[in-house]
Amino acid sequence: MTLLPPHTLSPARPAAEHTLEERLASRLAPLATQEGFAATSLPGVQLITSHCGHARTPLMYEPSLVIIVQGNKTGYLGDRIIHYGAGHYLIQAMPLPFECETHASDTTPLLGLSVSLDMTMLGDLVSRLPTTHASRMPAPMAAVSMDADMSDSVMRLIDCLHDPEQAAALGDGRIREVLFAALRGPQGASLRQLVAHHGQYARIAEALTFLHQQYTQPLNVESLAQRVNMSASHFHHHFKRTTQLAPMQYLKRLRLLKARLLLTQQGYQVAQAGNQVGYQSASQFSRDYKRYFGQSPLGDRQRAAETPAAS
Repeated sequence: MTLLPPHTLSPARPAAEHTLEERLASRLAPLATQEGFAATSLPGVQLITSHCGHARTPLMYEPSLVIIVQGNKTGYLGDRIIHYGAGHYLIQAMPLPFECETHASDTTPLLGLSVSLDMTMLGDLVSRLPTTHASRMPAPMAAVSMDADMSDSVMRLIDCLHDPEQAAALGDGRIREVLFAALRGPQGASLRQLVAHHGQYARIAEALTFLHQQYTQPLNVESLAQRVNMSASHFHHHFKRTTQLAPMQYLKRLRLLKARLLLTQQGYQVAQAGNQVGYQSASQFSRDYKRYFGQSPLGDRQRAAETPAAS
């Protein structure tokens, strides 16, 4: 694996003339020494690095802000195409299976940050803002251009990662600033409604949290609907409207994505991985896996050590 060399601003132009994205990338690059997602000293904050492009592939992000300062990514959610490149952040308010491709190279690697959505922190921030009433269901996944408030907050967060003492003392505050900027941005409603205790959006979010905790267990639409106090028909309608998938389709994709991690990152055998995520039939697991990922679970497992991790 090629490690990223320190990224410096071109001496041909004064620093003031460099774009915001260039300044953010210059500051972030020295930290990005590991391919893929890498933990930082701040819980919930990860570095994102990719020195090569990745073809369109299924994946799922946990609820987070994905902030890109160099390179580009394209997401496909149902019939939506979502571009989020340098100078943008992706609001992933709910964990949604989607497909993603990465545009990067060894000379211009993808650089970014992932900031997990801390629901306690988010709830406290929302409680301090004026109450708003959304006129329609917000999009749980959307790309937003960074404004001045967000870019300044991201720069302070990156600076914090360079200084262990600052990270220990001020890290939570820097994360809070970034979440606050997102709440006041054009897609802030998707975050505000996550911590609401009413409405269809919050109920679907609650159902998704439960699904992610219990995905290995036998589940059905009726039990999920009952858990969030909705009729089965209304639950099915709002779930599909929000996630672009029927509840049982979502569960299948969640299981397959979890299985892929077991196969490619933890070295599980095929039958073992299928059983671990809730499949009763190894042959059905292999068929579903190949249909979704385009290759067999065994082939995926064997290729895992030879290809860089997608990010």
